Amino acid sequence: MLLFDVDGTLVTTGGAGRRALERIFEVVYGRNDACSFPLDGMTDRAIVRAALRNIGRDAGEPEIDAILVRYLEILAEEVAGVDSDKYRIHRGIEPALEAAAAFSHVALGLGTGNIREGARVKLTRVGIYERFAFGGFGCDHEDRTELLRVGARRGAERLGMLPENCRVVIVGDTPKDVAAATNLGAESLGVATGRFSTSDLKAAGATFAFADLSEPGALDALLN
Repeated sequence: MLLFDVDGTLVTTGGAGRRALERIFEVVYGRNDACSFPLDGMTDRAIVRAALRNIGRDAGEPEIDAILVRYLEILAEEVAGVDSDKYRIHRGIEPALEAAAAFSHVALGLGTGNIREGARVKLTRVGIYERFAFGGFGCDHEDRTELLRVGARRGAERLGMLPENCRVVIVGDTPKDVAAATNLGAESLGVATGRFSTSDLKAAGATFAFADLSEPGALDALLN
């Protein structure tokens, strides 16, 4: 089964997610500095927890839940407002999804720190959300390894197999994606479509690393 990260891997959103988070903290707490740290590879819940602590606020579950509900409202506005030249699917993604869908023994899912509705909003804009029948999301678990474990279990159920009998490939653009795959005992295919290079991803332990999925050999590594 294949589990794809969203931000930086499938799509570039022109910063819509970060702006939505920054706006909600400014609206609720009057602070525009809550998210003053790199968000790459973090789950939504972990980001909100760190941001609350960053401004000296309670980081309990009710507070995080309330922020994420309001975040979704602002996220939809931000996603809709990004110019089309800044909001795009990365090279090689659509052919890879089409190729994967042609195999009945391949389960195609998401493995993302986005909460499920956030992933839907981001991917619906570019018309690919419906390509993914299942996933592990930031609302399933705050820890990336554990949300991927949830996604792998759901994918195995769709295939009628036990998770331990499935080949699981995590596709992501950050060392945190690679580390989570390693912790899960899965393969990882790193794509240098975010802030990290193929060298960074290989150094993190990626099974495979490519500039993007259009690079020769990437599709074969993904599917075979």
